[in-house]
Amino acid sequence: MPPLTLPIEPLSAAAFTPFGDVIEASDRAQRTRINEGFSERYHDLARVDLGDGAEGQHSEGRARTLINIFRSKPRQLPLCLSLLERHPLGSQAFMPLSPCTFLVVVAPGGAAPDLAGMRCFLAAAGQGVNYARGTWHHPLLSLNEVCDFLVIDRAGPGVNLEEYPLPRQAVWVASQA
Repeated sequence: MPPLTLPIEPLSAAAFTPFGDVIEASDRAQRTRINEGFSERYHDLARVDLGDGAEGQHSEGRARTLINIFRSKPRQLPLCLSLLERHPLGSQAFMPLSPCTFLVVVAPGGAAPDLAGMRCFLAAAGQGVNYARGTWHHPLLSLNEVCDFLVIDRAGPGVNLEEYPLPRQAVWVASQA
């Protein structure tokens, strides 16, 4: 495979729709004033998919929602990518806990990713993503600083992680313009 260099695109809900949801407090979200008017709720920003219709249930043998914090070390550009992963049984959401930027690399595909369709998005401060069930994506790619992410994931029966090693030196993320 000849080397593929991914351009960095700004993350937007429209561009990311084939891969999942963009999580952000934007004007397009349904909003409601709550807590005696001292808070504003940005409602239903992502679809948490546990794959079996058991959202929030904790009974043994059923899927349940996990809430984790992942600490991501910064990466330097240009960057050679070595791995994609997907979660075939449920969605996976990442929301930074501080105003940091990060890259979101995704690819369409079924049992294997379609490398020719890979895309790289730059998530701005205040944006997160929810990968739809089965979406091929690169693990966290923080830029500039260590960043903590609130991660909403699935726990339960079945194997919910598949990895796909990328051909050596085949996929690069270019330096930002």
